[in-house]
Amino acid sequence: MSFFPPGGEPYWPFVAFAGAFGLLLGSFLNVCITRWPSELSVVRPRSRCPRCETMIAWYDNIPVVSWLVLRAKCRHCALPIPIMYPLVELAVGGIWAAAMCWYGPDIEALRAATFGTLLLGIAMTDAREYIIPDEFSIGGTVIGLGFAFAGGALGWQHALLGAAIGYALLWVIAVVGTKAFGEDAMGGGDIKMMAMLGAFLGWQGVLLSLFLGALIGTLIFLPMKLAGKEKLVPFGIFLAIGGAAHWLMGDAMVAWYRISILGVS
Repeated sequence: MSFFPPGGEPYWPFVAFAGAFGLLLGSFLNVCITRWPSELSVVRPRSRCPRCETMIAWYDNIPVVSWLVLRAKCRHCALPIPIMYPLVELAVGGIWAAAMCWYGPDIEALRAATFGTLLLGIAMTDAREYIIPDEFSIGGTVIGLGFAFAGGALGWQHALLGAAIGYALLWVIAVVGTKAFGEDAMGGGDIKMMAMLGAFLGWQGVLLSLFLGALIGTLIFLPMKLAGKEKLVPFGIFLAIGGAAHWLMGDAMVAWYRISILGVS
């Protein structure tokens, strides 16, 4: 879809609203990222400083602005506030503004923005804790299917098939890999995440996302392994990158492959 409506004027009021909503959602996503891996509630207790345990007032919890005003420190004990918080808020705000700018006020804008937010949450929690909370994976699968049944561009049949194939494919890879290498080859969170990707992208998106994720992960971690610097691989990060790449450029990549590799127009 176009960046402009039929009348020729951009949807700037909608874009601005979506960006502002994204900033607020990004603040909540920070709470999810820090609490869900520890199976803590995101509702209670209210946000507080981990050092002095002072409740954070609403005016110290304004996305991005409060971090700048406080100079990245707690108002009461000067504990540094990680830059992760404003960066996540800005990222989610940008995702929602970009989705509205691209699709206009349409269900696809909401679907794209939600998908991007879920991918960011998964990538952050997997990078920090080597875990993908069920709230992101299973909850995201339900949301993806909900969009499909509500009239999203991906029909409900394709969404259901994609979720099923995504889960089954990675489950088979995990079982075979575990038997071949004698240790867990794939985390359960990764398997459930593939169901979520399938619910948003369909079965073809599952295949491309898995391929891109494996390729990127190999390029990054194989040199580390050869250098003797082995560490756990947060595969969810690379699956998230693959899923985002498919959403943004999937059709173009498939077309390039067909023309350049297969010689089929």
